[in-house]
Amino acid sequence: MDVQRYGVGLQKIRHREESLAYLVSKRGLDIICSLIALILLSPLILIIAILIKAEDSAGPVFFSQVRIGKNGKSFKMYKLRSMVTNAEDLLQSLLDKNDVSGAMFKMKDDPRITRVGKIIRKTSIDELPQLWNVLKGDMSLVGPRPPLPREVKGYTIYAMQRLLVTPGCTGLWQVSGRNSVGFEKMLELDLKYMSERSLIFDVMIMLRTVKVLLGSRNAF
Repeated sequence: MDVQRYGVGLQKIRHREESLAYLVSKRGLDIICSLIALILLSPLILIIAILIKAEDSAGPVFFSQVRIGKNGKSFKMYKLRSMVTNAEDLLQSLLDKNDVSGAMFKMKDDPRITRVGKIIRKTSIDELPQLWNVLKGDMSLVGPRPPLPREVKGYTIYAMQRLLVTPGCTGLWQVSGRNSVGFEKMLELDLKYMSERSLIFDVMIMLRTVKVLLGSRNAF
């Protein structure tokens, strides 16, 4: 996606310059951790894949969705499929039931979610294929969540700042309330992370993410 289509030049937005040392070390951490995690978690992914096929043999195991990354570049983000095969077609009829405010959609009792999907979403297992996105460089382990193209269309210039850094699998938003906060709060947390980011901060967020996932009972 070319962000100029929305009348916004991201290069005009002031932001903290990242040091070369931080960028190199962050990328190194992403490659090492994502590769090790993919190897260790491959048996779990295989088991979930079998369960997904057992519930809905007609649909694919993996779900890919176009997301917007750094500087407005689009890429395919991968997940284990947790919804019915025609979930995207059903979305329009559910937009008025959005449980969060702002330019994103979340619904606690989303009827499109399968039985297996409810389990893997609650534990965030459905997000594991995004480790492949991290290994490829589309995403980082830590950063703002990559938005959908339809969400970016509604962004203000201020919100466009989220696209100045590589998006992540987890971030300050996920460890600070996750789905219980609206878009404006998420934006505030993302910009706070962007202004304070460092390798130590990234590691702290990763550790807090593990703690949140282990103690979570209400994720959706």
